[in-house]
Amino acid sequence: MANSVSKIPELAAARWRIAVTLSIIILVLYFGFILLIAYDKPFLATVLTPGLSWGILLGALLIVISWLLTWFYVSWANKNFAFDSAARK
Repeated sequence: MANSVSKIPELAAARWRIAVTLSIIILVLYFGFILLIAYDKPFLATVLTPGLSWGILLGALLIVISWLLTWFYVSWANKNFAFDSAARK
């Protein structure tokens, strides 16, 4: 039990680093997309195939990347914050 308690500050620091890193990634991507919308509408309106423009593709990719970053954080948290029920007994 004492070993688990001694790891809490280290684990909290690691969680903070991961959270800040992932937040910065998604903010850069999101604001980059918003800036494209604001300053380069002709590029985003370029049709790749009928019914699919760069704007739709990049918007969908932004959503998928958000899901992937969420999945990454959840898998990291489950690995590092795993509750060992055998240790409690």
